[in-house]
Amino acid sequence: MSNKVAVVTGASQGIGFSTAVRLARDFASIVLVARNRAKLEETAAAVKEAGAEPLVIDLDLADRSSAKKVVEQTLVKFGRIDALLNIAGAVPQIDVLEMTDEQWDAGMALKLHGARRLTIEAWPALMASKGSVVLISGNSALFPKAPYAAVGTINAAIIALAKAFSDKGITDGVQVNSVMPGPVMTGRRRSYLEHWAPLHNMTVEEATAKFPGEVGITRYGEPDDIAELMAFLVSPAARWMTGSAIRMDGGEVKSI
Repeated sequence: MSNKVAVVTGASQGIGFSTAVRLARDFASIVLVARNRAKLEETAAAVKEAGAEPLVIDLDLADRSSAKKVVEQTLVKFGRIDALLNIAGAVPQIDVLEMTDEQWDAGMALKLHGARRLTIEAWPALMASKGSVVLISGNSALFPKAPYAAVGTINAAIIALAKAFSDKGITDGVQVNSVMPGPVMTGRRRSYLEHWAPLHNMTVEEATAKFPGEVGITRYGEPDDIAELMAFLVSPAARWMTGSAIRMDGGEVKSI
């Protein structure tokens, strides 16, 4: 992929960071998008060390004007987009009866609408390159729970959105899939455990140690685990895979 370009959102930390660094082995250039410029510069250094040219774009994809800016800056710098990996977005973990309209709107603004707008804005460039899109969801889409209802609800909406994009992509030549990670140890997972622990009368340390056994897995996932899946989905080996929602959770979901 000597001249190919990948755009990675949420690239300042966690799965986004690991995905950007992993893709540097396969793509010539990696566009790094997130709000925190200092952390993005750290990602950029790691991407460069891994062999790709980074472009740092620090903005908030919840802002309606940001998607256009990302695509414009990418095309000015590199002239093409071959892969878009929508990873940005954290959703409030608040009980379904307590979450306000404003909190619901904030939860959807980045993870759902930010990804939707950026995918639409990048679509012409992706058509030109016969490119690939991945939207990150989560396995909570399969089992929404009242204490963090928005997480499951928005993740389910992302799977549906990716499926709709993939339907359009069949005729437009753009491959689209979604990924449902399970319990990956990131900053968001630590935040989740801080919420989960008091609901189960535990300290955060106790909850961190006990959670894998409670949900029937042997360990937490690592961001690198998901990054490898992301890299596969935008590789030539996966070109006939589109419209799929791929779950990677260490076996947490027991149903078929």
